[in-house]
Amino acid sequence: MKPVIALVGRPNVGKSTLFNRLTRSRDALVADLPGLTRDRHYGEGRIGERPFLVIDTGGFEPVAKEGIMHEMALQTKQAVAEADIVVFIVDGRQGLTPHDKTITDFLRKSGRQVMLVINKSEGMKYTSVTAEFYELGMGDPYVISAAHGDGVTDLVNEALDMAFAQRPADEEELEPADRGVKIALVGRPNVGKSTLINTLVGEQRVIAFDMPGTTRDSIEVPFERDGKQYTLIDTAGIRRRGKVFEAIEKFSVVKTLQSVTEANVVVLMLDAQQDISEQDAHIAGFILESGRALVVAVNKWDGLTSDQRDQVKNDIDRKLDFLGFADMKFISALKGSGVSQLMKSVDAAYAAATANLSTPRLTRALQEAIEKQEPKRKGGTRPKMRYAHQGGQNPPVIVIHGNALDGVTEPYKRYLEKHFRDTFSLIGTPLRIELRSGKNPFDKREG
Repeated sequence: MKPVIALVGRPNVGKSTLFNRLTRSRDALVADLPGLTRDRHYGEGRIGERPFLVIDTGGFEPVAKEGIMHEMALQTKQAVAEADIVVFIVDGRQGLTPHDKTITDFLRKSGRQVMLVINKSEGMKYTSVTAEFYELGMGDPYVISAAHGDGVTDLVNEALDMAFAQRPADEEELEPADRGVKIALVGRPNVGKSTLINTLVGEQRVIAFDMPGTTRDSIEVPFERDGKQYTLIDTAGIRRRGKVFEAIEKFSVVKTLQSVTEANVVVLMLDAQQDISEQDAHIAGFILESGRALVVAVNKWDGLTSDQRDQVKNDIDRKLDFLGFADMKFISALKGSGVSQLMKSVDAAYAAATANLSTPRLTRALQEAIEKQEPKRKGGTRPKMRYAHQGGQNPPVIVIHGNALDGVTEPYKRYLEKHFRDTFSLIGTPLRIELRSGKNPFDKREG
């Protein structure tokens, strides 16, 4: 599991500047869900070979009781609950404020490991910029400049060292050797994820083990069906207890992001008796970006009239049109109807995501596509596609070689994607096309 670092502090101390530097983007959002837009943003970062998740939060008012500041405080408290390490950022130019002390009191009660970071310290001596912040009693501060990058790499490496130090030393040894196909169940709260797990494993409750290192409390449930091994990853796992987080929503974005990246196949569960929300669309978007095989399960289908079912289908087609590659199943997790067909779709999606596509077959399919429809000319030159080979799995990557391929338009790439998908029956998995201009690396003939 990737370590999670939460950036916390009062307004305008440089949290978003540090977030953008860590994610190497000005807008590196991987989850921007309704209710989270008050500045709880998620991004992926990497220092050398060490990946991590980072959460950017809004200006923090721990004692706010109402209004937008209260909502923002709840979002920040959620981020703290999800984090392995909290980076508490203060402003070296403004110095220590009563607001900083209030945040310190909250973080001390949270039980999380906290790193005190003094930002905007460029051009200042360490002793002068840190002196007053020792009053907070949080140990030696880290001094950085998020805007210039000074001290940021050392800060993150130290945070990652602290995060991994919290994990069991025998974590890898306890990992089962063969857990079968890993299926992540994702969706909004109360959509029926736990009910579906109970139906699949044949029990009245989720019987599971917490895998060592699953720091976000995702529950993993191994089971066998028709002689095949599977592991279900329930993203609605039991949350940490504690008064600090009693009022926080049950939906954990970090849990969902990590479960998706750990899975072979994702089952996106929708509630047929509720409107398709922006939250559903954003979750679907992250699954697509992650490249995971996908099956859409529309739950609570029983009890709807024919007109209501038509309306739900139209709503899904309109709001989730970018998931056209995914199989969609209409189920009742409670009654078990449609579950067998759902698992067949899971198997098919996994097979498609891990399919081995030979170079001769891919090249023949490419030539068939070109014969049906050639790419448009760009200037006086028409792109020349010579051959294709597989460049990766889960999701399948098809690499096309030729000349002047920078002239291939996006619509033509989508045409090729559809042709390959139809030719090789790649249902349930994203498919990526890469274009490379230059000579054939498989051609052994000397020029």
